[in-house]
Amino acid sequence: MKLAELLAQLRPDATDQKVTIPSTWHQGRTAYGGLSSALAYQSAKLAAPDLPPLLTAQIAFSGPLSGEIEIHSKVLRRGRNSAFIKSEITVGEEVGLSCVFVFMARRESHIDYEGLPRPEFPPIPEEGKTRSGPPEFFTHNMDYPEKRLILGMDKPRLANWHRLKEREGLDPVANLICMGDALPPSTMGLMKKEGMISSINWQINLLTDAPETENGWWFLESETHHAVHGASSQYMTVWNSKGEPMMTGMQSVALFV
Repeated sequence: MKLAELLAQLRPDATDQKVTIPSTWHQGRTAYGGLSSALAYQSAKLAAPDLPPLLTAQIAFSGPLSGEIEIHSKVLRRGRNSAFIKSEITVGEEVGLSCVFVFMARRESHIDYEGLPRPEFPPIPEEGKTRSGPPEFFTHNMDYPEKRLILGMDKPRLANWHRLKEREGLDPVANLICMGDALPPSTMGLMKKEGMISSINWQINLLTDAPETENGWWFLESETHHAVHGASSQYMTVWNSKGEPMMTGMQSVALFV
């Protein structure tokens, strides 16, 4: 099922809604984190009328999500320029995802600064020269140019072009959120053997009101800056096809290896 079709099941006249996540959007025993985050965003966006653009979000992956889920959203605070909206996704009585989305109108400021270091961007993949994951894994819904991860390379950084195969009718912010978590945790580049990992939380900051890119391609970048005692911390950036930063993030990841 396309992401746009899943998001379209959420109605603006309901705060508690049910959606069934297809197995083709799973990563192991849980739904892909980018998908569940995009569903929570869509629910938050429908929780109040005339919201300003999304500015930032705090997302906690508290438990596995699969099958029929319930999404609950409520306004925590609505001011003149901003709105704080909480969204939770549950399976039965268990909370699997808890988010706070902050929507904020932009204001004039004398500060205009952007200091993100530019990576070396490889060429955007040519049509017909990409690969996807197996049907039972969320990467089946995406295109990317090569194998996404090789263990034992002693590299704490991952970076690659990714895009959704089906993008028609999709909210560009939902697209960006869904794609922003598509890379494996970058700590996996340091692993000498296979083992379980699990994202704990995700902080994202939108750098534009209207993310856009050519033919759906986003350059995803993730770099681990600390990993010890079974947990890692990583910085993340999403760039568009012009090399412009669209979103930054930071994740804490549990390591069972």
